[in-house]
Amino acid sequence: MPMVIYTIIAGIVGLAIGALVVGFFLKKNNQKLEQEAQEKAKGIVREAEITAESIKKDRMLEAKEKYLKLKADFEEEVNKKKNILITNEGKLKQREQILSKEMEQIKRKEAELDSKKENLNAQLHSVQVKKDELDRVTNQRISDLEKVALLTKEEARDQLVVMLKDEAHTKASSHIKDILDQAKLSATKQAKKIVLDTIQRTATEHAVENCVSIFNIESDDIKGKIIGREGRNIRALESATGVEIVVDDTPEAIIISGFDPVRREIARLSLHRLVQDGRIHPARIEEVVAKTEKNIEEEIVEIGERTCIDLGVHGLHPELIRMVGRMRFRSSYGQNLLQHSREVAKLCATMAAEMGLNAKLAKRAGLLHDIGKVYPEEAELPHAILGMELAKKYKEHPEVCNAIGAHHDEIEMTSMVSPIVQASDAISGSRPGARREIMDSYIKRLKDLEDLALSFDGVNKCFAMQAGRELRVLVDAENVDDTTAGKLSFDISQKIEKEMQYPGQIKVTVIREMRAVNYAK
Repeated sequence: MPMVIYTIIAGIVGLAIGALVVGFFLKKNNQKLEQEAQEKAKGIVREAEITAESIKKDRMLEAKEKYLKLKADFEEEVNKKKNILITNEGKLKQREQILSKEMEQIKRKEAELDSKKENLNAQLHSVQVKKDELDRVTNQRISDLEKVALLTKEEARDQLVVMLKDEAHTKASSHIKDILDQAKLSATKQAKKIVLDTIQRTATEHAVENCVSIFNIESDDIKGKIIGREGRNIRALESATGVEIVVDDTPEAIIISGFDPVRREIARLSLHRLVQDGRIHPARIEEVVAKTEKNIEEEIVEIGERTCIDLGVHGLHPELIRMVGRMRFRSSYGQNLLQHSREVAKLCATMAAEMGLNAKLAKRAGLLHDIGKVYPEEAELPHAILGMELAKKYKEHPEVCNAIGAHHDEIEMTSMVSPIVQASDAISGSRPGARREIMDSYIKRLKDLEDLALSFDGVNKCFAMQAGRELRVLVDAENVDDTTAGKLSFDISQKIEKEMQYPGQIKVTVIREMRAVNYAK
C-alpha cells in the first residue's frame, strides 16, 4: 500500500516536473516568435515607408511634368495668337496703304474729269456757235432759192410730196396687180395647205357634256337621309343649288339634273360633303352649299390661271382670267367652251406661225374669242360684240379686240388675226364629234344621204364616210362612162344642197371601175 502511494506521488511529481519543463520551453519559444513577429512588422513598416516615399516622388514628378506641359501649351497658344495679331496688323497696314493709293487715284480721276468737263463745255459752246452760223447760212440760201424759184419752202415741199405720191401710186398699183395675179394662182392651194397642216398638228379630245350628273353612293340607305322627313332635305338642296335631284330606283346612284354645269357641280360636291359628314338637315345644307360655292369660285380662278400658263398667255387682267375659268363650266352646242377655246387658241397660233404672223397675239385672241358667253350679267349684245367690249375695257390689244368682235362677222375685220380666229373657230366647231347630235337624227341623216345617191340611175352602191362629210358613190362601168360620171357627181351634190340640211360641206366622189372577168375551164 505505501509502495503504491509512493509510486503515485512519484508519478505526480514527474508530471509536474515535465509540465514545468514544457512550460519553460513553450515560454521561450513564444518569446522567440514574438521577436520574429516584431522584426517582420518593422520590416513591413520600413518597406511601406520606402514605397510611400517612392510613390510620393513619382506623383510629384508627374505633377511637375503636367505643369510643365500645360505651361508649354499655354505659351504656344499665346505665341500663336500673338503671331495672328501681328499678321492682322500687317494686313491692316497694307490695306490702309492700298486705300490711300486708291483715294489718290480717285482724286486724280476727279481732277481729270473736271478738266474733261471744262473741255466739253468749251466744245459745246464752239459747236453751238457753228450751228448758229450754219442755220444763218442755210436760211440765207433758202431765201435766195425762194427768190429764184418764185416759191416758198412750204410750196416747194408740197409740190415734191405730190409728185412722189403720184409716182408711188403708179408703182404701187403695178405691184398690187402683179401680187393679186400671183395670189389668185396660189391662194387657194396655200390656204388649204395651212388649214390641213394646222388641223393635223392640233389634236384635241372632244367631250360632249350632258344635262345630268350622276352622284354615286355606297348604299341605298343614304337616299332616305338625303330625302329627309317629308322631303324637306331634298327640297332645301334643290332650292339652294337650283338643280333637280332625282332619287329613283337606280341602285347606288342619284341623278342631278340641270342645264347649268356650275350648279350641277355645286350640287354634286355639296352632296359629297353632306354624305361624308353624315349631318343632313336644311341648315347644314345651306351652310355646305355656301362653302361649296366659295370653293367653286376659287377653283374657277385656279382653272383660268392654269389654262393661261399651259397656253403661254401672260398678262391677262384678273377678271379675264376668271372668265376663262368660267368657260370650264359652260358649253356651246354641247361642246365644252374651255376645251373649244383652248383648241381655237392652238389652231390660231399654228396658222399664224405658218403665215409668218404674231403667233402669241393670235393665240391670245383665240383663247378670248368667246368670253362674251360667260359674262355673268345679262346683256342684249351678241356675245362677240360683248366680248370685244370686255377686251377693250381690260386694255387688250386692238387686234385682239377686233378678232373677238369680228369672228361672227358682226363688225368689219381690220387685221390678219381676225380671219384666222374665225377660221379656227369654224374648224373646232365642225370637227366630227365635237358638238352634240342626237344619235337617231344622226343615223337618219346618213341613211337619207345614201338613199339620195342610190336614187340616181347607174349607181350600184353608196357609202357615207367621215361622219357624213364624204359620200362615195360606186357606179356601173357599163352604163356610166367618164363624162356621165362627172355629171352624176355634180347632180348628186346639187340635190344634196337642195333637199338636205347638214353642217359644213359634203364631198361627193363617184368611182367608176371597169372589171373584165373570164373563167379558165
